[in-house]
Amino acid sequence: MKKHVLETIIGAVVIAFAATFLFTAYSGGAPKAVDGYQLSATFERVDGLNEGSDVRVSGLRVGRVASITLDPQSYNAKVLMDMDQAIRLPADSSAEIISDGLLGSKYLALVPGGAEEMYQDGDAIQFTQSAISIESLIGKFVFGSADEKPNAEDSGKDEDNIF
Repeated sequence: MKKHVLETIIGAVVIAFAATFLFTAYSGGAPKAVDGYQLSATFERVDGLNEGSDVRVSGLRVGRVASITLDPQSYNAKVLMDMDQAIRLPADSSAEIISDGLLGSKYLALVPGGAEEMYQDGDAIQFTQSAISIESLIGKFVFGSADEKPNAEDSGKDEDNIF
């Protein structure tokens, strides 16, 4: 009888830990609203970038991705960012999509420029660099480019001099 009571208590403790973990994951892991201003940027590719992803400057979080939509005219992705009010960026800053490691999640990195003017609420970042596809890079490395053909200079042969 004691064995069944002990197993029941251990089971209840495990269920309590699981419930606590799930509650923490869903409540604490949700992106929080940032008090500040919004910026936008347009990218050709946003592979791996999601709503709620970090927006970072020098590796520090300064905002989050609020939304990602498709522009029906250009078929580019428009990213809306919620920025921290305390962080002001020069108007010639650039945005790029970076991976948090080889297989990590993506985030939006902002690189400050040197202009005197600062971005205001609703402004669009003009200089952007899209996400780099790791799969295509590996494919190019492994299989090479089919377009590359050796020419006479590369092979060491002179087309005019047969002998």
